[in-house]
Amino acid sequence: TPGIHKPHHALGGYMNQQALSTLKEVDVVLLVVDATQDFGKGDQFVAEELNKIETPVILVFNKLDLIKDKPRLMESVLKFQESHAFQDIFYISAQNGENVDKLLEKITTYLEEGPMYYPQDQKSDYPEVFIISEMIREKVLLLTKEEVPHSVAVVVEQIKEDEENPDLVHIHATIFVERSSQKKIIIGNGGSMIKKIGTLARKEIVMILGSKVYLELWVKVEEDWRNKKAQLRRMGYSLEKMQ
Repeated sequence: TPGIHKPHHALGGYMNQQALSTLKEVDVVLLVVDATQDFGKGDQFVAEELNKIETPVILVFNKLDLIKDKPRLMESVLKFQESHAFQDIFYISAQNGENVDKLLEKITTYLEEGPMYYPQDQKSDYPEVFIISEMIREKVLLLTKEEVPHSVAVVVEQIKEDEENPDLVHIHATIFVERSSQKKIIIGNGGSMIKKIGTLARKEIVMILGSKVYLELWVKVEEDWRNKKAQLRRMGYSLEKMQ
């Protein structure tokens, strides 16, 4: 589900373009908002973009478990309804799973069964390199929480089998950040944080590859990498449509 905000930098603008361009191509759009927050300018911007498409849109209020002021929530709901003709509205809690099953059931009513594009035993159509990089990035954000912003990228530099042990795979990946202070946080005291990141990521990578994994992580500072096209291409972003 695209999350759309006014662009603040080149990558942000490009990614917003990509998100907006997909709105007409999907079966259904989910607009997931924080139920604890009031309707704001960013929400109005998203609503205006949704008004340009005919794709059905489901409005989802998340964090229902944190709601204490229901009248305030209803005021926000009314403003959202005035901004766009939503097909359905759901109130969920991703934390405890409340009403998530009902939302999933509703989503399936909009989806048509399509052809099988890849083997039945293959769980995803994304290449392994992409999945591995996202697993590592997820662990970085999970463990550092609010200390490191989302301006983190992971590039898998190399994946190769061990010459002596075919059941062992060597993976070398670089975690890119924009400031040296972020690098210190990710590495941690005596390398404690980078070890935790590697341990958690390796456990999931083993499940994907089905073999033993030696994961080597490096952290590199690349100032303002989100505005450098050459660096973005290296990180796997397609910039053909970026102007």
